[in-house]
Amino acid sequence: MKFGVVVFPGSNCDMDMIYVLEKKMKQQVVRLWHKDTDLQEVDFIIIPGGFSYGDYLRSGAIARFSPIMKEVIGFANSGGYVMGICNGFQILTESGLLPGALLHNTSHKFICKNTYLKVITKNTLITNKYSKEVIKIPIAHGEGRYFSDEKTLNSLVDNNQILFKYSDENGDITELANPNGSLMNIAGVCNIDRNIFGMMPHPERASDNELGNQDGRLLFESILNEVLA
Repeated sequence: MKFGVVVFPGSNCDMDMIYVLEKKMKQQVVRLWHKDTDLQEVDFIIIPGGFSYGDYLRSGAIARFSPIMKEVIGFANSGGYVMGICNGFQILTESGLLPGALLHNTSHKFICKNTYLKVITKNTLITNKYSKEVIKIPIAHGEGRYFSDEKTLNSLVDNNQILFKYSDENGDITELANPNGSLMNIAGVCNIDRNIFGMMPHPERASDNELGNQDGRLLFESILNEVLA
């Protein structure tokens, strides 16, 4: 399978993602620079975390207008698989590919720590291999508070588009377990057609046994399980 990892000025999680895809999952990976207009016939596009264009204006607001995003938007709207992690999630909401927005954490502080997530649906390309209800994935963001209007929230629930919610280690979805103030503790969503995915936590940072956590690896195994089956 051929993955494309988009790289912007300010991206800093691209090499982590490439390492997991190439070294751990044994897949072909190409780097897609922000000025590129050729997607190089990739099967799956990943927009990694970081601080694209320095996070000026709003996180992801400038990246949304980069040359590569015109191609990514066309690819996604044609049914291609796209996933955004952290800053990538922000870029996808700014681009209108995913509903909602990511706002400043309620603490107004950058938060970097392990978090527990409850897997809300296994009916997606990126979650189908999860047998555990609760997983542990690190976060690292200052603007991760998921927000949308009530109509959008209701639609996400009705269409089973919520991928993960912040929880405690027992899977209880509480205010105390919510690190950033996200509505309904939402940590990740997909579009209604289930080919575009966004999440704030970093699965690529939980995909190597040397880090003591492989809960994120199952996300990548889910993709390969579905596409290569």
